[in-house]
Amino acid sequence: MKRLSLLGLSLLLSACQMVGPDYQVPKDAAIQRADLQGELRQDADSVVSAPVPKDWWHLYQDERLNRLVRQALAANSELRVAAANIAKARAQVEEAEAQGGLNGGVKLGAQRLQESGEAFLLPEKVPVANIGEAIISASYQFDLWGTLKRGVEAAQANADATQAAADTARITLVADVVRAYTQVCAANEEYHIAHESLDLQEQSVTLTQRLRDAGRGDETQVTRSQTQFKSLRAELPRYQAAREAGLYTLSMLLAKPVNQLPAGTGDCAELPHIAQVLPVGDGAALLKRRPDIRQAERSLAAATATIGVATGQLYPDISIGAQVGTIGILENLGKPATNRWGFGPLLTWNVPTNGSRARIREAEASTQAALAHFDGVVLNAIRETQTSLAQYSALLERRDALADAERSAQLAADQTHRFYQAGRESFLADLQATRTYTDMRAQLAAANTQVAMGQIGLFLALGGGW
Repeated sequence: MKRLSLLGLSLLLSACQMVGPDYQVPKDAAIQRADLQGELRQDADSVVSAPVPKDWWHLYQDERLNRLVRQALAANSELRVAAANIAKARAQVEEAEAQGGLNGGVKLGAQRLQESGEAFLLPEKVPVANIGEAIISASYQFDLWGTLKRGVEAAQANADATQAAADTARITLVADVVRAYTQVCAANEEYHIAHESLDLQEQSVTLTQRLRDAGRGDETQVTRSQTQFKSLRAELPRYQAAREAGLYTLSMLLAKPVNQLPAGTGDCAELPHIAQVLPVGDGAALLKRRPDIRQAERSLAAATATIGVATGQLYPDISIGAQVGTIGILENLGKPATNRWGFGPLLTWNVPTNGSRARIREAEASTQAALAHFDGVVLNAIRETQTSLAQYSALLERRDALADAERSAQLAADQTHRFYQAGRESFLADLQATRTYTDMRAQLAAANTQVAMGQIGLFLALGGGW
């Protein structure tokens, strides 16, 4: 009988197999499509298919910006949350790896006991006694169906997805820091230009008032000039508010008060500028680089592994164990009459009538949903990147057109001023030409801000910075 039992156990153990599907990226997944892995749209002359650098913000060559990013990466609360989530996911992997296998235990106890005589088929009362026990046990659970391994696969895939989510938080943080810093610089620059325009308009108001007093103008011209002055003055608080908003955003991202930001941050009046062409890579590199794509793919792997976990619940658990100990009256513990030992296999099988098959179907449906989400993330990544490239190209064209108009306005202002000095133009004409030039400078500054923000959005879409 002993040999037959051992033979049966050996045959059972030899039948070990992994239940559930082995994970691999589905062949029909969007990430496998060749038409999504080619060259990215490159309408602008300032982009090229070079690899996207890891620390893309270094392209600005702005040491103050570099300090802001470093401090944000070290202190940001969102990254602290992400780090805690990673630690939690890794602990869950360790927990899954610790399931099954070898387990051991020790049991010690003592009690004053009145045992039932009838429990031992005795008609008389059993004497009260001091009973103790000391037992050491060990067991080994076999993962016959790979249920525990599938659990480890699911936990590891979930940890990888959590890491990818942390990468997403990191690149988003960097983009937010660069965007807030750019907002501060742009607000200061546009404020100075607007203030110059306001000063010119104030001179225009004074001149029209003098012309009216001299009988060479009327009240309507004065009122119109004053209205334009008041309109320009009303714009100044908007730039101040934008500057303050950018500083407070940096304060939150770096987790420190505004007055502790790197010196000169609030006084920045020149936009961060990238002198070289922007590296954007290609579709294949994009799909490998973006952390949200990696997160979705790892979530699909975790969902696939849970099918095996659910399927394993249909089959019995088998373990083999042994124990040795002593149990009896305290003063007799350790004597031959109180010693006990034993070993042997243990089979536990819950007949699957409690929804096990429904849980398998649930896991399979979750996997299909994860695949659909994975495809959606891939397609959205391509859309975001191509849209960002198209918008960036349009912003560059508009900026270049405004730059050409600004040069023309400057030329006209210079010519008018020379004519005024030669007595061939009035002071009012000279003032209006200068004001037109200042207005064009303001429009060009706003366009440069939009280009800078477009660059940041493009790098964010490209998944740079992890």
